[in-house]
Amino acid sequence: MSKKHPPRLSEDDLAIWRRVAGTANPIKPEARALSTEQTPLQTQSTIEMPSRDAPPRTPDPLRIAPFSLGEAVRYDHSKGHDILPTLEARLAAQPLRMDRKTFQRMKRGKLSPERTLDLHGMTLAQAHPALIRFILRAHGERLRLVAVVTGKGKLRDDDGPIPTPRGVLRHHVPGWLQAPPLGGVVLQLTDAHQSHGGGGAYYVYLRRNG
Repeated sequence: MSKKHPPRLSEDDLAIWRRVAGTANPIKPEARALSTEQTPLQTQSTIEMPSRDAPPRTPDPLRIAPFSLGEAVRYDHSKGHDILPTLEARLAAQPLRMDRKTFQRMKRGKLSPERTLDLHGMTLAQAHPALIRFILRAHGERLRLVAVVTGKGKLRDDDGPIPTPRGVLRHHVPGWLQAPPLGGVVLQLTDAHQSHGGGGAYYVYLRRNG
């Protein structure tokens, strides 16, 4: 059986092939080697996606220190944020609104109060209106320095489940003096000198009237 030979191209076909081959860019050896091994995308690092079958992560449970009912609360006093400032600290932290020299003389007991209100034996309901009348009247009479005696309060044998500060009146009077209607006429508040009641009394320095 005779072997068939492929058909030969004509001169016109060869001329067309030469023109087409002349417009093609030859493949570079390094590009050919890259195409036979890996594509550029395959050489980049891939991001591992979580499997759809993997269970979702749950946050760690909040750890609570063990305790028992009726146990007293323990505070870390070294941090200081769980301790309310004392009454003395709050008074000391107040800005100085009056003349400094006059304030120092007042603190040393060199100034005598022009009038004194004694709240001993009064309840809160009785003491509050009495204080308002006293301060407004003193301001109306253009007095500058008055004293308010509250007492230091009695020591308690049992504070009970809710702690109660010693000297209820002593702790309420500063707030009353800084709140309406007295806050607008009171210029300065501080503990009295020992000669005028000490820790059981306050100096109240009033603003000028007119």
